Amino acid sequence: MYHSALPLILALALSGCQPAVPAAPAITSLKKELVTKTGNTPPSKGKGICWAEDVTPAIIETVTEQVLLRPEIRGPDGAILRAAVFQSEAAQRIVQDRRAVWFRAPCPEDLTLDYVATLQRALKARGYYRGDLTGQLDPQTRRAIRQFQDPLGLDSERLSLAAAQRLGVSATEFKR
Repeated sequence: MYHSALPLILALALSGCQPAVPAAPAITSLKKELVTKTGNTPPSKGKGICWAEDVTPAIIETVTEQVLLRPEIRGPDGAILRAAVFQSEAAQRIVQDRRAVWFRAPCPEDLTLDYVATLQRALKARGYYRGDLTGQLDPQTRRAIRQFQDPLGLDSERLSLAAAQRLGVSATEFKR
């Protein structure tokens, strides 16, 4: 009995000696990556720092409500003599204005054939890309990028660095 448990005990004891591997950050929203565009130059410069620009669309909400045109009329016994008349009225309001934005992006020189094929593979594994692994940023790949990023708050066909990191195709910057 002791001979079969000894390897397990040693493995558990030694596993505590391994250095912790930092986990990739769990990105739930790309909205914090967006910087409102105020000029034609990106927010910062430097080696390996690249930006993409795009326009976030306005978000318009349509609200429909029933408006009472004529109230019901009831008899002395409580029976309805004439039914109420309602009308549907719809109104639109802007929830969020359209705005030009900057966001960090993989640098153009990094968008190699292998990189884009890896991106396509990552998008395909998640069900966003259904095409062949061509290594080209074609319309089908750009559509898949948009479909991946949109629920995260970035409605753009341009790949953000944070989305690339979440997909595992760009290195993640770890903060200690």
